Amino acid sequence: MPRFRPILDELPAYRPGKSVISADGRSFKLSSNESPYEPLPSVVEAISAAVREVHRYPDPACVRLTEALAERLGVPPEHVALGPGSVTVAQQLFETVSEPGAEVVYAWRSFEAYPVLADLAGATSVRVPLADETHDLRAMAAAITPETRMVLVCNPNNPTGTVNRTAELTAFLDEVPGDVLVVLDEAYREYIRDADVPDGLALYTDRPNVAVLRTFSKAYGLAGLRAGYLVAHEPVAAAVRKVTVPFAVNSIAQAAAIASLAAEDELLERVETVVKERTRVREALIGQGWEVPPTEANFVWLRLGERTMDFAERCAIDGVAVRPFAGEGARVSIGSPEANDTFLAAAEAFIKG
Repeated sequence: MPRFRPILDELPAYRPGKSVISADGRSFKLSSNESPYEPLPSVVEAISAAVREVHRYPDPACVRLTEALAERLGVPPEHVALGPGSVTVAQQLFETVSEPGAEVVYAWRSFEAYPVLADLAGATSVRVPLADETHDLRAMAAAITPETRMVLVCNPNNPTGTVNRTAELTAFLDEVPGDVLVVLDEAYREYIRDADVPDGLALYTDRPNVAVLRTFSKAYGLAGLRAGYLVAHEPVAAAVRKVTVPFAVNSIAQAAAIASLAAEDELLERVETVVKERTRVREALIGQGWEVPPTEANFVWLRLGERTMDFAERCAIDGVAVRPFAGEGARVSIGSPEANDTFLAAAEAFIKG
């Protein structure tokens, strides 16, 4: 029998959102924070054209996509690093900072891939509990030690949807030592409507230890193609590129991402529709008697404690898949109006008992 790393015996597998089907054949997947919309026609056209070139290797440096992002974001091209989804770029970041004894600080609960990535990279996780469902930045700053190499701030936070605002985040960044990398995970940036939530790109400019992580999977609706990126000063971006697997971002994903940037105005109209549905769903839940924290992402969070799995099972009866975290709560993505209405009916039935 081959010998494997001992950590694999303890490592929990990442659990993606699942689908369910009701007895009458209905199925609404609200468990993975996906866009409810299929790609725009111009993006489908770009994908179709790219398919005809799949006998060729993709551009390993993603030059055209890098240039398109740099122009769109107003940053130097050398500040951009790409990967197959932002979670893989996060994995690359863990690889750049981790070694035995190195610590990585993040809030908990936050994105559930963080502890898996830390364990695989050999880093020590330092989890700081949320305060009122939000990152406790003061406690996170206090958790930094000489062994800390990286701090992750998921803003908006997954799975709670909550945010940290300008004053507290700026004060936190000013307190973090310059040799500790701070990663602002902004996978849901496009859904933010709170004007006091800072754009990470405005914060990284004069802070060489700050990196911004974003994705094409959520608002841009390219979850199935896998394209994510990081914006950071050249030493950080270069380190990430060093640990990137060659040809990691496939040619179809590159073409689709470029086309999506070109169709951004049209895409953001869809985002606005999701934001309006988010408001409707949250207000309806509050009207039913639920406590729902303000959310700036494309999902809502229900703190259910020991009732979490019962709630998920009740939703499944109606064909609605939610993302339960046993003993804690459930995250529910914003889907189509029909999916949202079906979920709201299930939630009302549950709370009424």
